[in-house]
Amino acid sequence: MKIFSSEQLYEADTITIENQNSTSEALVERAGTQVFNWLHQRLRGAQAPIRVFCGIGNNGGDGLVVGRLLIAHGYNVTIYIVNCSDKRSKNFLLNYDKIKNITKNWPHLMKGETDFPAINPDDIIVDAIFGIGLNRCPDGWVKKLIQHINVSKTFKLAIDIPSGLFPNSAVKDKEAILKANYTLTFQTPKLAFFLPETAPYISNFDILDIGLDRTFLNTTEALAQLISKIEAQRFYQAREKFGHKGTYGHTLIVAGSYGKIGAAVLSATAAFRIGAGMVTSFTPKCGYTILQTAIPEAMVITDPQEEFISAISIDFKPSAIAVGMGIGKNPATVEALKNLFKTQNVPFVIDADALNSISEDKEVLTLLPKHSILTPHPGELKRLIGEWQDDYEKLEKTKEFSKKHEVVVVIKGAYSIIVYGEKLYINTSGNPGMATAGSGDALSGVIVGLLSQGYDPLLASVFGVYMHGSAGDIALSKMGYEAIMAGDIIDNLAGAYLELFASEEEGVENSSEKK
Repeated sequence: MKIFSSEQLYEADTITIENQNSTSEALVERAGTQVFNWLHQRLRGAQAPIRVFCGIGNNGGDGLVVGRLLIAHGYNVTIYIVNCSDKRSKNFLLNYDKIKNITKNWPHLMKGETDFPAINPDDIIVDAIFGIGLNRCPDGWVKKLIQHINVSKTFKLAIDIPSGLFPNSAVKDKEAILKANYTLTFQTPKLAFFLPETAPYISNFDILDIGLDRTFLNTTEALAQLISKIEAQRFYQAREKFGHKGTYGHTLIVAGSYGKIGAAVLSATAAFRIGAGMVTSFTPKCGYTILQTAIPEAMVITDPQEEFISAISIDFKPSAIAVGMGIGKNPATVEALKNLFKTQNVPFVIDADALNSISEDKEVLTLLPKHSILTPHPGELKRLIGEWQDDYEKLEKTKEFSKKHEVVVVIKGAYSIIVYGEKLYINTSGNPGMATAGSGDALSGVIVGLLSQGYDPLLASVFGVYMHGSAGDIALSKMGYEAIMAGDIIDNLAGAYLELFASEEEGVENSSEKK
């Protein structure tokens, strides 16, 4: 699924109206009806007080349609007009006239703080004050109204986007954004729904199809691509009937130092579980017995040094290499990393201490192999690209880094984002239980295992992040958030493959609430 900017969505509205020989009013009616249907299916006539707050633009028009339909179906509805300007959209005015004709209790016109209603915990709030067209932060009494709604204990439903939140630009005033319990967004989700600074205002969301022009949606280059099960199914590369271990590649895992051999074990195991034909781990001498015992399927080559990696020497040509997990930053290890980059012309996954070496040593950065996959957590990313003011600047800086060095960057987080040049891919699988030591080592193993099987770097990154998150979701269904360990994610990669093509009835339960 694509994620579009507000400008692109307005263009989609215009093209839809032209191609469907329709009107803007009809499109607003369609959108408001979809919101009403969502509410009606869940409320089933329940008489909880519903308070609909409408702005005076098109989002307010949507809210008036919702209010009118709720009233027509016998619900207990009060409508408030947030009269914050003397400019009113045509769609607002048309729907304001319609609603006056069906209710004796005309919409309450709000002009200041004295018009704020008392809100009870059992009320339902429908937020239709501002939509995706907002271009400045709410201020004055309107900001106070949003704060008044926020402090209430009631359920808050936002139409398209919570009021005060910009769909594809940074938060400027955290106190002027409505905190929705649920958001019903039209046609496609917005980029703000997936970024650490803005996603908390959305909580949960559903996407309502309002019939925007399919040709435009399919052919227009979007801000980002959302990766879910449907997309992941397309990425999967089926096995050959007469394939053998050599067909699926020989992965090299360069990982571990004294006290951190577990990173090598996790990465090697994950590479096998995702389907690599062979795996060799290069590690300090102290890791030999651990690796041979923990994962007998793997081959092990040891460094001359007992406790750290100093000189990486192998006698085979790997299909792909993952490096950095638990290797530390001993000067000899950094030199070994430089030599590895110079001598091995294969796909790389670069993680953990290898990333820190790149950010601290300019020579390592100049040797960074093109088309490598970098998998930083937020701290490592900051060391690579520098400080950022907000999530949008973070994305722009990551794009610049990706383009300059011709690499894929996986920004790990609640919604991991894969950056390749100007392209963004946002992952939807995974859950907070995966915030545990070793989860990143497992991800590196997953991605390098896919590289070894012949997936190209971008596909290995996008598909690997999805499968890693899916395995975490399966682990969640068995043990809850707190009990998940990195090994549990790896153990459930087999289930992630089965889940990939399972029907909804067969599959593991999954919902946005786990985010």
